[in-house]
Amino acid sequence: MIAGVLATIAVFLIPLYWLFSSAMKPHQDIYTWPLQWIPRELTLGNFVEAWGSAPFDRFFLNSIITTGVGTVLEISLAILCAYAFVFVDFPFKKAVFVLIVGSLMLPGHVTLIVNYITVANLGWLNSYQGIILPGIASAFAMFLLFQSMRTIDKDILQAAEIDGAGHLRRMLTIVVPLSSPMILTATLIVMVGKWNEYVWPLIVTSTADMRTLPIGLLFLRSQEGYSNWGVIMAGAVFVSLPMLILFFLAQKRIIGGLAAGAMK
Repeated sequence: MIAGVLATIAVFLIPLYWLFSSAMKPHQDIYTWPLQWIPRELTLGNFVEAWGSAPFDRFFLNSIITTGVGTVLEISLAILCAYAFVFVDFPFKKAVFVLIVGSLMLPGHVTLIVNYITVANLGWLNSYQGIILPGIASAFAMFLLFQSMRTIDKDILQAAEIDGAGHLRRMLTIVVPLSSPMILTATLIVMVGKWNEYVWPLIVTSTADMRTLPIGLLFLRSQEGYSNWGVIMAGAVFVSLPMLILFFLAQKRIIGGLAAGAMK
């Protein structure tokens, strides 16, 4: 049991350690044999060279905009959709819910061609709306929030309705605060997914000014080739570090929200 846990930890941590240590090693130390697991010298030159070899300031800006705006829109739609399925009666509700949840069984790449044709016809290639809007509907986030909202006592909402509160007021003042742990969990999961998204931004953008960080890493590799791995590792740190920090700061909330949803 303990050996299995240690092996699992090693599988995840050793590549991360090698990534960060190699990014801070001098060029010659990366290629030494036997491997230098503990750097004899630390340098920030790889980060400076990586930042100068590719427009990482623009990549960061694009990733922050697409991740921030996309996450807000996706979670907002998920909250509205989950609220409707739990508290609003409308025709064919069960059938629509089954179709939406059933879409989780389909690979996301199935819709790539259709979305690309739609975005191209709208003239949204190489634009923020072209990157963001096709991905703002999330059956996964909706289902997480649905599972949380369905545990709320409907008598509370009926009392608010008697007092004259409409659906929007009931949702914002009662349902959202009571579902806030799961909303935070869904927000963090969606945010990480959008930050690391690779295929769609690669397809829908063709200029360096609109590339996001994961695509920027590919751009850096094309600039440096397969020889200057210290610089490429430094670029990979630029991509991965923000989400790693976010995960370590919020891991208890993520795990707690998912566990609460599973128990409910």
